[in-house]
Amino acid sequence: PPEWIDYNGHMNVAYYTMAFDNALDEVYAALGIGENLVRSHRMGPMALQSQLHYLGELVEGRRFACDFRLLDADAKRTHCFLEMIDLERDTVAATYETLSLNVDLEGRRSAPYPPESAARIERLFRAHESLPRPAQAGQAIGIRRKRP
Repeated sequence: PPEWIDYNGHMNVAYYTMAFDNALDEVYAALGIGENLVRSHRMGPMALQSQLHYLGELVEGRRFACDFRLLDADAKRTHCFLEMIDLERDTVAATYETLSLNVDLEGRRSAPYPPESAARIERLFRAHESLPRPAQAGQAIGIRRKRP
């Protein structure tokens, strides 16, 4: 949409984050760890760390979709990786990696996912664990310098 475009003529960084967050909310809902878990168990995932890689520009009107991969999980945490696909060019426009922790909203402390949610997470992790690791996953941030 036009309101997502900044003065450089492409999608503003805040909207990349929002688009990835919206996509992640859909995955969380399917896993049973999203808004419904908050309502039923007063717990839900909170971001601990995230990193974006901007690999291409998205301009006004450009259609995109987000693909999801679960890189790792345990009783309380999920390590997720998403790719934003430029549907017109069929290229990866950006990637988003995030580590989330399930939090009990009453005590504001970490808590294991309920068994039914944990089972869904485990099934998805098993389905994704043999996929190749994305090149951007786990990359450090910093200025890369060529050595003479």
